[in-house]
Amino acid sequence: MTFPDGFLWGTATAAHQIEGSNTNSDWWRFEHEAGRVKEPSGDACDSFHLYERDLDIVASLGLNSYRFSIEWARIEPAEGEFSRASLNHYRRVLEACIARGLVPVVTLHHFTLPQWVADAGGFESPKIVTWLGRYAQQVGLALGDLIGVGCTINEPNIVAAMGYRYGIFPPAVSDPTRYVVVHEAMRSSHNAMVDGLKSGAGSYPVGLTLSMSEYVALEGAEDRMLKIRLEMEDKYLEGVRGNDFIGVQCYSKSIIAPRGEPDNYQGDVTDMGYPYWPQCVEHTIRRAADVTGIPVIMTENGIATSDDTRRIAYLDAALRGLHNCLRDGIDVRGYYQWSLLDNFEWVLGYSMRFGIVDVDRTTFERTPKPSAHWFGTIAKNNALS
Repeated sequence: MTFPDGFLWGTATAAHQIEGSNTNSDWWRFEHEAGRVKEPSGDACDSFHLYERDLDIVASLGLNSYRFSIEWARIEPAEGEFSRASLNHYRRVLEACIARGLVPVVTLHHFTLPQWVADAGGFESPKIVTWLGRYAQQVGLALGDLIGVGCTINEPNIVAAMGYRYGIFPPAVSDPTRYVVVHEAMRSSHNAMVDGLKSGAGSYPVGLTLSMSEYVALEGAEDRMLKIRLEMEDKYLEGVRGNDFIGVQCYSKSIIAPRGEPDNYQGDVTDMGYPYWPQCVEHTIRRAADVTGIPVIMTENGIATSDDTRRIAYLDAALRGLHNCLRDGIDVRGYYQWSLLDNFEWVLGYSMRFGIVDVDRTTFERTPKPSAHWFGTIAKNNALS
């Protein structure tokens, strides 16, 4: 099973989950409130200092791209005050990617906000669209000449759901009205960020990354499923039809019951408690392409497991589903495994193992797992046997 010439083979990370000491962010403060998280992020994987080690691994495996996020809380630690030192840091990361032959895929917002933004209402602030547009413009001006692919907001639908529907992420509220308002703010912010990035230096594709799922309605739950999917997926997909691409991120399927949560799932589950369902890759790519009519990049896909043979089996099945889409003429430009490193999994701390590289929590030594070499071989061959 061969893949197109120029297909992007990468792995993905996020700033707060790997850099460490992200002290100006809303998540740092949230982590230090009693009972919020299993453990705080602390030094994470110390990738703020050790990014070259990370990139050496990515390149040595044979991958040709790396997706990472830049941290708004570092770049604009106070309103209107942009840190030249932080921008220069990320410029060095970009230069290090390019020096190793890696196409840098840059995400501007991955779950975290500067504390000053959170204090002003976060995504409910009437100024959020302006602030994010300005931030994107500053990034575009300072770094755009080196960016390979730009992603505005990572999984805006998950930020809305976890923060305003389930009350698990900041600001930890559960309010259906505020939930819908935040979704709208996300979509408007994305548009402003596209304009901001494109007003800067360079010329590169810009898009949104959306968490998608294979929705399955139990008997009597069809209408409820459509209502849930409307906010979580449909409005976003319909709103990005003029973009350069859509980033699809999926891990599993979502089973919708007529009321509340479904009874205990009887099938195989991952360590996250999700159904083990690599078939979601093919389903979500097809759906995203059908609704948007634009190219697709699988910007995240992976599995939380301490059993690396299981990771390989999951990724193998996922990639076969992606190849089915290519075979049928769907324009899929790349695949990014989540994640490069075992890292900080938000409220679950360091208990989840999504990485193809193990990180010693004391020494920060990186050790690639068998899945890393397996994935790298596929990338080098641009083919799946």
